[in-house]
Amino acid sequence: MARGRSRPWRIGRALLLALLLPLLLAAAVVLALRWWPPPTTAFMLEARLTALARGERDYRTDYRWVPLEQISPHAALAVIASEDQQFPFHYGFDFNSIREAVRAHERGGRKLRGASTISQQVAKNLFLWNGHSFVRKGLEALFTLMIETAWPKERILEVYLNIAQFGRGIYGVEAAAHSYFHQDAARLNSSEAALLAVVLPNPLLLHVEAPSRYVLTQRDWTLRQMANLGGPAYRNVIEPP
Repeated sequence: MARGRSRPWRIGRALLLALLLPLLLAAAVVLALRWWPPPTTAFMLEARLTALARGERDYRTDYRWVPLEQISPHAALAVIASEDQQFPFHYGFDFNSIREAVRAHERGGRKLRGASTISQQVAKNLFLWNGHSFVRKGLEALFTLMIETAWPKERILEVYLNIAQFGRGIYGVEAAAHSYFHQDAARLNSSEAALLAVVLPNPLLLHVEAPSRYVLTQRDWTLRQMANLGGPAYRNVIEPP
C-alpha cells in the first residue's frame, strides 16, 4: 500500500514544483527589476520580430533609460492625468473605472480609458504579448500584483515612463523627447508632456509629430487635468525625495 501511494504523491509533488518554479522565477525577476533597468521588454521584442517577419529592414528600437529624477515632472503628471488618475491611491487595479467600462460596453459605448492602470500596463509591456485572451489577462493580473507588492509607486512610474511606446520603435520618454522635440526628457514642458501622454493608447495610430484634431483636443483636456491634479499626493509620487 505504501508503494501504491508513493507514485501519486511523487506525481503530485512534480506537478506542484512545475507550478511553483515559474512563479518563483517570475517573482525573482520582478524583484530584481525594482533596482535594475530592464534591458528590453516583451513588447519591444514582439515589435522587432514582427518587423523582421515583414522584411522591414529599416526598423530600429530607440530605447534610452533615464532615472525618474532626470524626467520632467510634467511628463510624470501628464501620464497620470491622461492614463490613470487614481494611480497614487490604488493597488494595481482601478475597480471603479473597470465598472464604468463594463457599463459603457453594456450600453453599446466605447471602452473608457483608464480601466487599465499604469501598473497593469507596466506588467503587460514588460512581460506579456498583445492579445485579449483569458490566459493573458490572468498573467497580467498576477504580474500586476507582484509589481505592486515589490515596487514603490515611484519605481512603477519610472519604469512606465521609460518603456511606454510613443511611436514606431520609440520607447520611453527620453527617446520620445529627442525624437519629437530634440531635447532631453528633463526639459519637457507641460504642453509637450501632455502631447506625448495622449498618444499612449495607440502610438501607431495617434501621432506626436503630426497631431490630429483629436490628439490636440485630448492634449488640452490633459493639460486641464494636470492643473487639477497638482496636489501633494501626486507631487510625492512624481517628485520623490
